[in-house]
Amino acid sequence: MSGAASLIGVVVLVVSLGVAAQLVADWLQIPSVAFLLVAGVFVGPQAFGLVDPAIFGQTGLQAIVGLSVGIIVFEGAFHLTVERIREASREALGLVTIGAFVSLVGTAVAVKVVFGTTWPVAVLVGSLLIATGPTVITPIMQVVPVRERVAAALETEGIINDVTAAILAVATFEFVIASQSSPVVVVEAFVARLVVGHIVGVAVGGGIALLLQRQNLSADNATQNARVVVLTAALLAYALGSMWLSEAGIAAAAVAGIVLGNADLPHEEEIAEFKGGITLFVLSFVFIVLAAQLSLGDLRALGIGGLVVVIVVVALVRPLGVFLSTLGGRLTVRERMFVGAMGPRGIVPASVATLFAIELRPDNPEAATVLVGTVFLVIFATVMFQGGLARHFAQALDILPMQTLIVGAGRVGRELATRYESRGEEVVLIDKAVDTVERVRADGHRVVHGDATNANVLEEAGADRASVVVAATADDDVNLLVAQLATTRFDVDTVVARANQPNNVEAFEDLDVETISAGFAVADAIDDAVERPALAHWLSDSGRTGDVLEVELSNDSLVDRTVEETAKKLPDGCLVAMVSRNGTDRVPDSDFRLASGDHLTLVCETNEAMRDARRLCQGG
Repeated sequence: MSGAASLIGVVVLVVSLGVAAQLVADWLQIPSVAFLLVAGVFVGPQAFGLVDPAIFGQTGLQAIVGLSVGIIVFEGAFHLTVERIREASREALGLVTIGAFVSLVGTAVAVKVVFGTTWPVAVLVGSLLIATGPTVITPIMQVVPVRERVAAALETEGIINDVTAAILAVATFEFVIASQSSPVVVVEAFVARLVVGHIVGVAVGGGIALLLQRQNLSADNATQNARVVVLTAALLAYALGSMWLSEAGIAAAAVAGIVLGNADLPHEEEIAEFKGGITLFVLSFVFIVLAAQLSLGDLRALGIGGLVVVIVVVALVRPLGVFLSTLGGRLTVRERMFVGAMGPRGIVPASVATLFAIELRPDNPEAATVLVGTVFLVIFATVMFQGGLARHFAQALDILPMQTLIVGAGRVGRELATRYESRGEEVVLIDKAVDTVERVRADGHRVVHGDATNANVLEEAGADRASVVVAATADDDVNLLVAQLATTRFDVDTVVARANQPNNVEAFEDLDVETISAGFAVADAIDDAVERPALAHWLSDSGRTGDVLEVELSNDSLVDRTVEETAKKLPDGCLVAMVSRNGTDRVPDSDFRLASGDHLTLVCETNEAMRDARRLCQGG
């Protein structure tokens, strides 16, 4: 068989295995990286010998891996919007600074003590294992629906630390191979690449954004052209950064992705979908090829010491770094435990370690073995166990939030979503109109496209863990069927249905669901405006910052306390307006004692006070 035919055969095999791994991963709801690694090892020279990475040549492999990493980092950074960073800014900042430092030092010390390597080699391994990576974190977050602040912290950490790890590792590698006497060379190399990456990334990202915003890219093929231009931006940023200074291209690609992701681009949804598909393809190809190059001898050579290092990194260093970096943040203790248990490594440490090992092996085989063996052991362990058990961790820690499901993303549904989200609640909308779904997503809401009268669509949106389902469409038949599915199939605690026609109210009430008649609701609003104008104005004011909150008391520290004592513990600007107990509502006096299970109606001046009051009453 000719060389060209062999190369084609290898590429087709790798692509086919990548697609198969993705399908199996989606079916089992486990990050695909786990299957890609296993597939790569089995088809590599160490097993069946179907794929030999040497067929690409060392230079060719470096170019393929480099460009692929650039695309992957760009795609992850594209989704790192200012709003998402703000959602977990305190935690994310801690994870990419204190957390990264603890990971670097802790891993380096473990490698030095266990394997007795030189400090430069130990620091090199520690540098690479800073990276958690969006390629494994994002798939986990897709199947483990934790609160947005938790997902935002983990994904932001992954994107930024991917870049940090790659640049720091390259700087450290120069120190290793040059045997420099001063670590200052590492700092200088790191800063230089970071600066070059920012300059190139801002220039490319900003230039492409202006091009897409101001130039007519042909009305007939505008979407397709926009996709190609953005993909070219990723490659251009990586290439220019790398040409200026080796490995600065990763930082350049990341910065360009952030710039474009936060720009107001035309066809942004279509661009994101296209990039996601390209990244999936590239990720599958590169992971299998790198795993095929892995020498099982390197893993066996580490022996028990390798397992010790993995345990230290996963069970000690990671939790310690998370604990220290999230002090004083908004994450609860259980959420911090979950973040501490989620540190899967991905494509950046795998690719960079493989390329470094190729250069190190001729002159320093022991260092190459420690480097690639340790990195891949940690990748295997974290991807397999943390990725595969992520949902079980979240369930055991009880951090999967109950959510509000709103069927119908029209004006009523969007307004409800905005109000609930301002209170810190998790909201998912469902709508079958493509234009509506795109508009709602652009506004920052989570939305599922589909027909909510289909139980599978409701299940996809999370009806099995919804505490509230609101059927808010303009079609009473749809609302009736959704309410029926929510109560009978998914056993949702609270189901609220909108009745557009007064003569349909009785049918809804027969289902024993809370029914809001559109006509009666308007009449009540008019009555409130006449009889209670101040309250009506406050409740209807879209610019208000507070609201009325009803919450069940489950915090033992507040049970059997008087309303006066409880009021002192509530945030400023909150007062207890009503207490509901055993179906009886009353306006309490200051000496009224609260009991577990009471429903408190609180009037709060600000959304922040409302969120704090909810956490206090629920013991969160």
